[in-house]
Amino acid sequence: MEGAGARAELFSFPDPVNEVSARLVAGGVVLMSLAAIVLDQPWLTAVIAYGFLARVLTGPTLSPLGQLVTRVATPHLPLKQRPVPGPPKRFAQGMGATLSVSAAVLALGFGLHTAAYVLLGLLIAAATLESVFGLCLGCRIFALLMRAGIIPEEVCERCNNLALGARVSS
Repeated sequence: MEGAGARAELFSFPDPVNEVSARLVAGGVVLMSLAAIVLDQPWLTAVIAYGFLARVLTGPTLSPLGQLVTRVATPHLPLKQRPVPGPPKRFAQGMGATLSVSAAVLALGFGLHTAAYVLLGLLIAAATLESVFGLCLGCRIFALLMRAGIIPEEVCERCNNLALGARVSS
């Protein structure tokens, strides 16, 4: 039973999430995606995709970028933690995983670099909104899905005000 508990803990997502760290991770995604496009390095799509998949499954635990941000960058910044609900952030990571995995398949599986870079461009746009302006598109979509009843309220009771654009802290 100890192994099952360790697996459950490994495959968990933090709740709440420190918005400062989330925004720094988004900034890292912007930089890596820009590097992939500008330097024409399609192999970076696989690195970006791995990072998103790791963060969806385990939060920062198995994500090198997540570890760098939560263990090195955020603790050295003179900013207070800003806790926000975890489920919308996990949903946003899932959206990033969908885009980045699709980009990796297009670039590495089919040699369609331009199509892959278009998807990375969409990722850059969304991650820039998150990192620079604190506007999480995935979180907004999550809120709309909650309001529509597609995501049950019990998934994130603290998220009820997200649809109104209010910051929710724990």
